[in-house]
Amino acid sequence: MAEDIYSPDPLMIEESLEEWVMTKCENWRDHYESNYEAKFEEYYRLWRGQWDPADSQRGSERSRIISPALQQAVESNVAELEEATFGRGKWFDIADDTNDKDRQDVQYLRNKLTEDFEKCKVRKAVAECLINSAVFGTGMGEVVLEEIKEMAPATQPIMDGQLQAVGVNITDRVVVKLKPVLPQNFLIDPVATTVEDAMGVAIDEFVSKHSIEMLQEQGVYKDAYIESAAPDTDLEPDQDLTIYNDDKVRLTKYYGLVPREMLEAEDVEVESESMYVEAIVVIANGGTLLKAEANPYMMGDRPVVAFPWDVVPGRFWGRGVCEKGYNSQKALDTELRARIDALNLTIHPMLAIDATRLPRGAKPEVRPGKMILTNGDPREVLQPFNFGQVGQITFAQAQALQGMVQQATGAVDSAGVSGAVNGEATAAGISMSLGAIIKRHKRTLINFQQSFLLPFVSKAAHRYMQFDPENYPVADYKFNATSTLGIIAREYEVTQLVQLLQTMKQDSPIYPVLIQSIIDNMNLSNRDELIASMQQASQPDPQAQQMAQMAQQAQLEFQKSQTQALQGQAAESQARAAKYNIETQLAPEELQIEKIEAITRNIKEGDADDKEFEKRLKIAEVALKEKSMNNQEKRGATSGANDTNRNEPVSQPNQPSVPRPVQQIGEARGQTRGPRGPNVGPAPEGGL
Repeated sequence: MAEDIYSPDPLMIEESLEEWVMTKCENWRDHYESNYEAKFEEYYRLWRGQWDPADSQRGSERSRIISPALQQAVESNVAELEEATFGRGKWFDIADDTNDKDRQDVQYLRNKLTEDFEKCKVRKAVAECLINSAVFGTGMGEVVLEEIKEMAPATQPIMDGQLQAVGVNITDRVVVKLKPVLPQNFLIDPVATTVEDAMGVAIDEFVSKHSIEMLQEQGVYKDAYIESAAPDTDLEPDQDLTIYNDDKVRLTKYYGLVPREMLEAEDVEVESESMYVEAIVVIANGGTLLKAEANPYMMGDRPVVAFPWDVVPGRFWGRGVCEKGYNSQKALDTELRARIDALNLTIHPMLAIDATRLPRGAKPEVRPGKMILTNGDPREVLQPFNFGQVGQITFAQAQALQGMVQQATGAVDSAGVSGAVNGEATAAGISMSLGAIIKRHKRTLINFQQSFLLPFVSKAAHRYMQFDPENYPVADYKFNATSTLGIIAREYEVTQLVQLLQTMKQDSPIYPVLIQSIIDNMNLSNRDELIASMQQASQPDPQAQQMAQMAQQAQLEFQKSQTQALQGQAAESQARAAKYNIETQLAPEELQIEKIEAITRNIKEGDADDKEFEKRLKIAEVALKEKSMNNQEKRGATSGANDTNRNEPVSQPNQPSVPRPVQQIGEARGQTRGPRGPNVGPAPEGGL
């Protein structure tokens, strides 16, 4: 299918793989040199503080001073990103699967990667890439595999354990390193915006000749005679230095797509049948093929990472700090140079001399202690003069231009924060200015993490899994960046937390949380110990917690006993109420019985008894009414007493109901009693 679509160019059929690669690289270098080389060289000089005749803005300019404003801006921005990335020591993390309950594998991989990165000095390489990005606009790095020998001191018993031999254990292993790449050594497809979208990328640089020969001895490169390369100042890191031309080779490493036919012509096995194949091609001195193979990495990615400091839409090369502050820096340098040139005319003394009245051969010089001979009155021959005074406005102009550099680059210092907003050093103005600066730094930080840091960590982990599976378990891990705030952002946040802390009481539950946040944002040597002590102090004492639980249990039991007592008293009250209700229902029957007994007691036969009966009946009725009223009063008093004190004894229901009225009846009979008949017995004691 590919042969039907693709018709090879006759010229391409005749050229070799190395010629095809070098043609691409030369075209890409022409594009770089015509568009970016001059600008990048000037950015580099401004950052280094190096003067060049091309930097002069006026033909009469004599001063060569370069303001350090742009240098300070670059270093401030880079330091802020470095602190935000590496300030806490832990600068990446691994996300574990939610279904995986065992996190030991993730912790082991993170610790192992961190240890290997420290051995390979990855942090130093990342910092250099940040510098390149701030100066040139884009930071590039090459992910390099290197086979090393790890040596560890060890002892070994000899002579049946009687002696100990001291030596080293040597272990061969593969490590992953990050190699920063300068813009003049990096070539990319001009129409691409990322490394992955490009047809290919190339790293073209000078290397030591012995490194090529060692790799040839190890079998990494083909055996071929390599000569020293011709000098080329465009590839040198510092073009102002004297070039050293001995024992160095121009090495071009191409990572990208190549025609499949050309790769197969070099006896390379290709599994894909597509028109282009992802490959790695290494060429020495522009014509000697040292290596050609299909992409050997299991993920099929390119061993190059790059990120722009600030994204320029539709372009690979980004916008760095030097480009942002370029115009302000050039204006500031011109202002300072003009002032210095003006000082040369106003400070140094000059003389106007009548040359016709000087002796022949005299040297018209002005210096301390010099004698000037004149033919006539010196006051008429010599006339001192100057070109006026330098304007004082240049001081304010230089300060304003320096503020413009900081405003353009987002850099900040102790002198520039106070006047960043409306020229006022108020707390609100400083807070607003710091907020804007922090947002710009955070924007660059996120771009750096997503485009450079996390891709590098992922590629390094995948290469360790492929070439060192004994130490790195093969699995699909998700890497996250754990960068924090930079110095400026942390100081700003601490200030806000302290102000919030002043509005709270110490017994507030949020108070210790704010204290812990403040300590966490400080760059203290014993920060971890302080946080651990605070967390331990906030945890409850087990003994005190047990005592509190026992007290709570006792309180619950006491409340339960009180509830039971109240329920018993309520049941007792209900029983008494039922008892009183029954007594009330039985009271009329008892009264009737007592009435009959009182009437029928000691009654005579005949008319006298009838009269006595009627008389006693009336007395009994009066007594019954009185007894009924007394019972009602007694029930009312008893109910009130039960409500106030339920423990007081109550009267028994079997007591005589009408003792007092019967006594009154007896007394009444004693007053009206007539002669007793034979059937009338003695009167009962206490009345009827």
